[in-house]
Amino acid sequence: MGVHQHSSRYGRYAGGPDPLAPPVDLAEALDALAEDVMAGYSPRRALREYLRRGGRNRPGLDELAGRIQQRRHELLGRHRLDGTLEEVRKLLDAAVLAERKQLARDVDMDDTDRAFREMQLENLPPSTAAAVNELASYDWQSSEARESYERIKDLLGRELLDQRFAGMKQALEGATEDDREAVEAMLRDLNGLLEKHRRGEDTAQDFQDFMGRHGDFFPENPRSVDELVDALARRAAAAQRLMQSMSAEQREELTRLSAQAFGSQALMAQLDALDSNLQALRPGENWSGSERFGGQEGLGLGDGTGVLQDLAELDGLAEQLSQSYAGSSLDDLDLAALARQLGADAAVSARTLAEIERAMQDGGYLRRDAGGDLRLSPQAMRRLGKSLLRDTARQLSGRTGSRDTRAAGAAGEPAGSSRPWQFGDAEPWDVTRTITNAITRTAADGGNPANGLHLEVGDIEVAETEARTRAAVVLLADVSFSMAAEGRWVPMKRTALALHHLVSTRFRGDRLQLITFGLRAQSMDIGELTALPADREQGTNLHHGLLLAGRFFHQHRSLQPVLLVVTDGEPTAHLLPDGEPWFSWPPDPATVGATVAELDRLGRAGTQVTFFRLGGDPGLERFVDGMARRIGGRVVAPDVGDLGAAVLREYLRTHSQGPYGEAGWAL
Repeated sequence: MGVHQHSSRYGRYAGGPDPLAPPVDLAEALDALAEDVMAGYSPRRALREYLRRGGRNRPGLDELAGRIQQRRHELLGRHRLDGTLEEVRKLLDAAVLAERKQLARDVDMDDTDRAFREMQLENLPPSTAAAVNELASYDWQSSEARESYERIKDLLGRELLDQRFAGMKQALEGATEDDREAVEAMLRDLNGLLEKHRRGEDTAQDFQDFMGRHGDFFPENPRSVDELVDALARRAAAAQRLMQSMSAEQREELTRLSAQAFGSQALMAQLDALDSNLQALRPGENWSGSERFGGQEGLGLGDGTGVLQDLAELDGLAEQLSQSYAGSSLDDLDLAALARQLGADAAVSARTLAEIERAMQDGGYLRRDAGGDLRLSPQAMRRLGKSLLRDTARQLSGRTGSRDTRAAGAAGEPAGSSRPWQFGDAEPWDVTRTITNAITRTAADGGNPANGLHLEVGDIEVAETEARTRAAVVLLADVSFSMAAEGRWVPMKRTALALHHLVSTRFRGDRLQLITFGLRAQSMDIGELTALPADREQGTNLHHGLLLAGRFFHQHRSLQPVLLVVTDGEPTAHLLPDGEPWFSWPPDPATVGATVAELDRLGRAGTQVTFFRLGGDPGLERFVDGMARRIGGRVVAPDVGDLGAAVLREYLRTHSQGPYGEAGWAL
């Protein structure tokens, strides 16, 4: 039987997001998103704003875009484009100087010949290109001068090739005639391939044959003729923009000098044909743009073309980071280009932002409602509610000196279910579930449960309980514009979300209704309230809100009615008999009378009422205090930051029949 041996190679993962990387933490993003949504942003805009701002330890799109612009300014402010002309001028000066020295020391030369040569050198035109062209037929007497002049031809050839093929200047330094012939052969074959491609006559085999002969010239290793054309066209277009960025004098000089490249007119003809083919194949590239350079560091043609490519890449990244075009998403970001321009850390940050965007949209945190608008999903609302409830419970604990609340109900009536123990829980252990968890964990870790069990905190589960007192609870929230103007809008929504999560997860026997009141009142689910924008609407129609609360209590007559009213203003509107709201400021006696009459009806039905008075308006204080005394209710005047804790404390007080005293819940 044969033995098969397998070899493996390991390297950096390059196939997209690392499959072994931990999942991105969405907690911070979701909290920030919800805060903006509650402030009135749409979920889509809120997500965009978070991605632009970034997180606590992560730059956002705006910071990355700023670094892109800074990098662009650095390139333009550092460089100038006459590097090749300057290098040619130095070589020309060196050649002329060496030739003059040779003429001066050659005692055997005919004096007339010497004088003629010196006159030629003395009267060279000031233009570098004209001087180089005039000396093309000069019979150099100095070998050193001849070598310097030939280096001009070699430099120009390598620079012109480097404009089209990055790295060619260095690769052809010291090149032999055979090397130059190989370049010309490659250009002939390349133009032949591109011309066939323009006519639609090329085949995959044509490309393979070309790469087989000349693949060493293309380190990018293109996989198709289209990839080859894309790479060459980007470079050629950058070369054109480089020329357009020069002064007219510089362009003229380089155009005249190009005739001396390698001393080969055939080379220039092939390069011209290449530019023509590429422009025809990729007309959408930017072939006519220009930039304004203002630095001191001279660039050659090849390096300058590379900088123009960098600038184009930076412009593309800036557009991607702006996310301002139709259908944009962070999946459009070219992370490899971002890493080239700003470093690997920037690419990691951008990839994380893209993963957050993808997770928020594809992970169930955002969904479209019946009207097609994007909304926070129930999953997102539960997660936010849990977070807000935890924060509010921490406030309660800090103010009462007691511990965080974890109970599912008030009085300890078994609910028939269990949950993992958390710090602060006072419920009895569910022994069966706890032992089962320990056995399962021990076996999974390779141990033998028969040899004894060691309990860990993660094994413990406690029995959930239900409250003995079941309540129908209405949170009546003022949504007049003053709530937003005075910074109470988001705290009100956070309070509603925390209360909703508490009732739906810990007091499942209770029924909660959220009712908002401005000029009109309306019942809302938690998603609608969370997304409610702040409208500049006058009116505090508490009368309408109380009517809707009464209907809800009537539908749940077997439950204890509990009314929690959050407001920052006196009632200034009420419903007329025809159902239309009527507004008056200052408050009209008819409005006050209708509101008081409706509150009296709720009081006679045994409703427990608590007013949460926000702000220090004396008129509001007198009205609320009078209403509370009239029906035996309570008034709480919390700071806006303590609103959530105050509402939850009053809600928990309604379950005071339990053994925990007034709080009615294990705090």
